[in-house]
Order: sequence, then C-alpha cells, then structure tokens
Amino acid sequence: MEQNDILLEVKNLKTYFNVREGLAKAVDGISFKLRRGETLGLVGESGCGKTVSALSILKLLDEPPAEYRNGEIIFAGKDLLKASKTEMQRIRGNAISMIFQEPMTSLNPVISIGFQIEEVLRNHQRLSASASRQRSIELLNMVGIPSPQRRIGAYPHQLSGGMRQRVMIAIALACNPSVLIADEPTTALDVTIQAQIIDLMQQLQADLGTSILLITHDLGVIAETADRVAVMYAGLIVEETDVRTIFKNPVHPYTQGLLRSIPRIDEEQRPHRLMEIPGRVPNLFCLPRGCTFIDRCPVVIDRCRSEVPELVEIDKGHFVRCWLNNGSP
Repeated sequence: MEQNDILLEVKNLKTYFNVREGLAKAVDGISFKLRRGETLGLVGESGCGKTVSALSILKLLDEPPAEYRNGEIIFAGKDLLKASKTEMQRIRGNAISMIFQEPMTSLNPVISIGFQIEEVLRNHQRLSASASRQRSIELLNMVGIPSPQRRIGAYPHQLSGGMRQRVMIAIALACNPSVLIADEPTTALDVTIQAQIIDLMQQLQADLGTSILLITHDLGVIAETADRVAVMYAGLIVEETDVRTIFKNPVHPYTQGLLRSIPRIDEEQRPHRLMEIPGRVPNLFCLPRGCTFIDRCPVVIDRCRSEVPELVEIDKGHFVRCWLNNGSP
C-alpha cells in the first residue's frame, strides 16, 4: 500500500466509556488504513466496537462519558483527535460524511427532506437558496428517488424505509466527500431494497471515486462490495486482509466461526445445522487477562491465557491477532 494512496489512517485508537459501572473499553487499540477509492469492510457481531470506531473518527461521541485515551486519526495530514470543534464542523458532512444506521431517527421528522439536504449545502458549500434547491433535486434524482421535484417537499414519515435510506445517502454525498462511512446501510430493509442500496453505493463510488468504510455484520454484503475486510471482536481487530482471502482462507478462530454460521448452498450435501460460536462476548468492564476470545475459542493454548496477542502480518497484506496462527514462538 503506497503512502500516497492512503486517505484515512487510524493508529492505535482507544475509545473508552467512563460510566457508573466502571470503565468500558469499547475500542481498545485498533489500527487500519483506507485507500483512495476503495471499500474497507468493518465486520463483527453487535457490541464489538464497529459503530464506536466510526463515531470516534468524526468525534461524535459525548465527552464525557466517552474518552479518547490514545491514538491518532490522520486525515489530510491532520490528526482529527486534536482538531478543534470548529475544524471538525468543517470536516463533518463535507470531507467525511456518514450514513447512520437508523434513517428514521437520523432525519428530522418535522422538517422536509429537501430542507435537510439544502441545509448541508448552505452550511458547507455556501450556495444560495435557489442553487441549493436545484442541487438537492439533482441529488434526489441521483440516488434514484422518483419525481424528485415533488418528493423534495415530503417529510420522512411519508417515505418508505428504502427511500429514507436514499435520502440519507443524498445528504451524505451532497458535498462530494472524500470518505463515506456507511453504518449498517441495509439494516431493516428487505432483500430487494438492500440490493438496490448496495448497487447505488457501488455506482456512486465508481462515479465519484469516494472511499467507503462499510460497517456491517452481514458478510454477504461484504462479499459483494468490499475490497478489504477488518474483523473486530471485543474492541480489537483480530484479522484483516483482502475480501477474497477472508472467505477462502480465514485464519483467526473467530473469523472461521463467523463464516461457519452463514447459510451455504451445497449441492453435494444435505442441509445441515448452522454452526454457532459458543458463549458470549466478554464483559467490556472486565475483559480477560489474555486473549479476549479465550472463553469461546476451540484451540486455546497456555499463552492465550496470559498475554494479549499482537496483530501480526502472516502473509502479504494478511494480518492476524492469534498466538496459534501468527507465527510467534
């Protein structure tokens, strides 16, 4: 990966929550790089730290209880963790945009969708009222909303779930951002609408050259859209590689467990029971001393109980956090 190709780099990010119950280590030292024009998939089960990682990039977490204990988020040569509120306001929705998980709660229910798009354009692009209205119609048309001249005056509750998600994409792309963070963009949508949203994001990426950080628990979506994949577990990235390798040669026991839990079409064998990962995600207030996956892992060795494994490159571009598989003595 050439340094000039890297658009966003997260280095050893630690985001904790200091609450009454104790200190929750939601993100406990993750690092990854996002190249220009690529899609990086961030996957893992609920509660692993995917969304907190995304919100940390844009500094959208309330401080307190959130605390950025360590790390750097390098974008355009600047560490966003050290950026002022004014600087972050210029970056959010302009250079880096985010599609949030729940469009119905992200959109203002008492303001028309047209006004919500226009507000972004006026704040960041300094467009006039007429210019922002025309650009909003163009954006609605671009994301596939029929009759945009009529729909621009609609309110969120007057649109279907798929249309609301398209509006969220239009808002996110209003200023042609360099980076688009998509947090579960197809959750709660039926299969046909999911396919339309995925196709839309891929087409817009091809047209605009936008880099996408795609957060999801759906490995089917990852297989169809991502170039590289980072697998998260209990606040850590446990495996990272290109999308083809993650499906053909998963190395970490957690990644292997995720893939075994996916339904498959196999003409040679009868349908069989899906394999689940036994146990539960560890309590973030009281993480195990060694590997965080130790209580659910089928191949534990003594070293796993005492030391946290490092993320090691076992092959070109293939990183794994596992004592058994990272080549360490």
